[in-house]
Amino acid sequence: MESIQAIKQRFGIIGNDAKLNRAIEKAIQVAPTDISVLVTGESGVGKESIPKIIHQLSHRKHGKYIAVNCGAIPEGTIDSELFGHEKGSFTGATQTREGYFEVADGGTIFLDEVGELPLTTQVRLLRVLENGEFIKVGSSKVQKTNVRIVAATNVNMFEAIKKERFREDLYYRLSTVEINIPPLRERKDDIHLLFRKFASDFAIKYKMPTIKLTDDAVAVLLNHRWNGNIRELRNAAEQISVLEQNRTINGATLKSYLPSHGSNLPAVISTSKSESDFSSEREILYKVLFDMKSDLNDLKKLTMELMKSGNATDVQKNNEGLIQKIYGEDDDDTYDDSIEDLEVLAIPHKSNQDTETADNVQDKYHFAEEIEEEETLSLHDKELELIKKSLERHQGKRKLAAAELGISERTLYRKIKQYDL
Repeated sequence: MESIQAIKQRFGIIGNDAKLNRAIEKAIQVAPTDISVLVTGESGVGKESIPKIIHQLSHRKHGKYIAVNCGAIPEGTIDSELFGHEKGSFTGATQTREGYFEVADGGTIFLDEVGELPLTTQVRLLRVLENGEFIKVGSSKVQKTNVRIVAATNVNMFEAIKKERFREDLYYRLSTVEINIPPLRERKDDIHLLFRKFASDFAIKYKMPTIKLTDDAVAVLLNHRWNGNIRELRNAAEQISVLEQNRTINGATLKSYLPSHGSNLPAVISTSKSESDFSSEREILYKVLFDMKSDLNDLKKLTMELMKSGNATDVQKNNEGLIQKIYGEDDDDTYDDSIEDLEVLAIPHKSNQDTETADNVQDKYHFAEEIEEEETLSLHDKELELIKKSLERHQGKRKLAAAELGISERTLYRKIKQYDL
């Protein structure tokens, strides 16, 4: 069995970190077997080296080694790529095609980014792992294959299983042995060593003197988070090698080539909270609008009573509960003011010749009610009116207006833009 140091030299692996050495040691130990291996670690840590070690140290080393990036193949064609297809099985299938599992029979397949596989493909892969059988797309014939599978992922598999994006049974089939590659920030002693190796390689490639780091630059190098890991480090070394005229690099110069806020890699953002907030805010708005409609109907009823009787005192006695509901039960001053308002609204008695019939009044009331109903049914208009009033009341202060409306400040800002306020 080859030593860890010999394996590093053979496969171009640089570093002396204990976790890295342990990962290589596990790869050497499992290589002679046929068990499945799952390589885990962040993007850019060099997970692709482990499957190569396993294949080259196994009895399959003379067979084919095929690396497949599962995340780069479209969902509609990945089954055809992996398992092959029959002629005419789908549009564009002008001839029968062998898939990777058929081509690599007797060898090794490295499934990179296995966490990106569609669920339907995961079912097919599980069957291959369980009994070595697969069926081509568009065929009914079961075929056998003798392939060793090594998979890799930077996805949190337990989180993916919890969200039903990855099958739990497939995970346990793939991860008979799990090998984790540590991120670069946990291998601080290897960072400068790797940088010097990259700087030397680029000096030879571009035929120029090798760049060197000052002590303060080395400190910057070691304290950077390196979210992009070895890939990010290599990229920084190449940029500096090509662009800098001065071949001695200090800390300030090195900092100018490093992202100031960590990684620029894309991140997945959960939207469940914002969707929940939107739903809650919409329900609150509907409730406010329906409460307003109810109050308007109560006011119309009270107005109708005044129009019929013309006597505010009688209306007060007969509709005391309704008045308290509209103007509030606890504020006596407000209640008294409302009675004065009723006196003003009351229609004085006229002679029989001048008094409108109750039917005429009722017709006018229904006509007014129909117009009012049409106006209050527009949620858009009411929402706009509420926002305008709240902003005016709080002198344009969005935070206070949002609190009064029962929505988030972000949602209010979006509404202001939507209505061009």
